[in-house]
Amino acid sequence: MSQPIFLINEIFTSIEGETSYQGIPMLFIRFTGCNLRCKYCDTKYAYEEGEEYTLKNLLKIVENSELGFVHITGGEPLIQNNLVELLKSIKGKKILIETNGSVDIRAFQFENTVLITDMKTPGSGEADKNHFKNLDYLRKCDELKFVIVDRNDYIWAKALIEKHNLLEKGFVINLSPAIPYLEPSELADWIVKDNLKVRFNLQIHKFIWGDRRGV
Repeated sequence: MSQPIFLINEIFTSIEGETSYQGIPMLFIRFTGCNLRCKYCDTKYAYEEGEEYTLKNLLKIVENSELGFVHITGGEPLIQNNLVELLKSIKGKKILIETNGSVDIRAFQFENTVLITDMKTPGSGEADKNHFKNLDYLRKCDELKFVIVDRNDYIWAKALIEKHNLLEKGFVINLSPAIPYLEPSELADWIVKDNLKVRFNLQIHKFIWGDRRGV
């Protein structure tokens, strides 16, 4: 039987730069290919660049990692063929899956997976691609993320959080400034002023190593 083939942009070890898992060392697997073209995308190199790996190859890399976490990202990992088979085959690790929020997340929710799901704001240019039903599917272990480009995005995100009573659902909600479009201090000030019970989120790996690949 032939092995499933995955197109992978890069595999590296680093610390988690975002979310409530920030600072934890992980193995990162970045898939090639994305169905969105966000204004602020910082991984455009993953749109097309990649190398083929078999399921066996990937599992060997995961098994050889001494770290307890695997972070699957992209591009957009949920549009990849055979991703579910890969997830089911990874044993003894906690898997973070970063998704742009345009795809139904239910098929990827396993006991050892955490779905870090974006909700695209108007400033991204892709707000019409949101799969809003994901707001009903998120478990308490999953997380939601808004990348904020400007004041309008913040107001939009705040209204959506209130409309869907997201603060009552038990999962972490992350608000991130889209640097360089929005200064982190501005977003932090808005959150504090409104007493908005969300998590202010920064990409700390970029503060440590700069805006480069493989970190």
